Amino acid sequence: MDIQPYTSTETLAVGRPWLMSMLGIEANQTITLDLTAFDETLHWSEASKYQPERKLKSGIPLGKNTTSGLYEPYAAVTNEVQTVTVTGGPTGGTFTITWSGQTTAAIAYNATAAAVQTALEALSNIAPGDVTVTGNAGGPWTLTWGGTQLGEDVAAPTTTESFTGGTTPDITVATTTAGGAATASDGTQLFAGFLFAEVSFYPGSTKAGAPLMVHGQIDVAKLPVAFDPADLPAGSNTQFVYKV
Repeated sequence: MDIQPYTSTETLAVGRPWLMSMLGIEANQTITLDLTAFDETLHWSEASKYQPERKLKSGIPLGKNTTSGLYEPYAAVTNEVQTVTVTGGPTGGTFTITWSGQTTAAIAYNATAAAVQTALEALSNIAPGDVTVTGNAGGPWTLTWGGTQLGEDVAAPTTTESFTGGTTPDITVATTTAGGAATASDGTQLFAGFLFAEVSFYPGSTKAGAPLMVHGQIDVAKLPVAFDPADLPAGSNTQFVYKV
């Protein structure tokens, strides 16, 4: 009896739900990333004691810093950033946030950032990904707009407070960064391509080699970072077919 070995090869596109088609192009450019320019949660996930490497998400839009020659997150537009601050040291009570005609449910004076974000996302005109809230319990809370508000000059929300205790407690909203056109002038305002694969790196690392995808078909809605092809400036890479 003649028994012949059977072999098979499988290629798995791990972490690439955004990739629809490479249009037959299998080669990618090899680049070097400036890891210090990427943010936790938005761009990479923290390591654990069982998995010591951090994971940089695939699909991140990139631009090349012309000074360093390294690649960083694409900075075509500036996202609106607002700060919500409770003053006067209240010891109890709640507040609400009103944005574009809709008002949240009551939020505790010492709410966590996650609770404030949940309250905002409960509004029918704010979808998950439209705003990210960070900060300590009790504030100040930082609202960073993206998603459908990517690069937009977002109107500041208003607040109504019902605090108790403290000394003349109040809550204020300030715009710390106005959304709009690109402010970068270091080359990252020009879109170069997408990070093709997940990149692992150890805490403390400042650089990493990576593949840059410069030709393909992309599902914008599944990218790890909000991205609007309509915001591409002149001179950017246009060798992509986008599905929005």
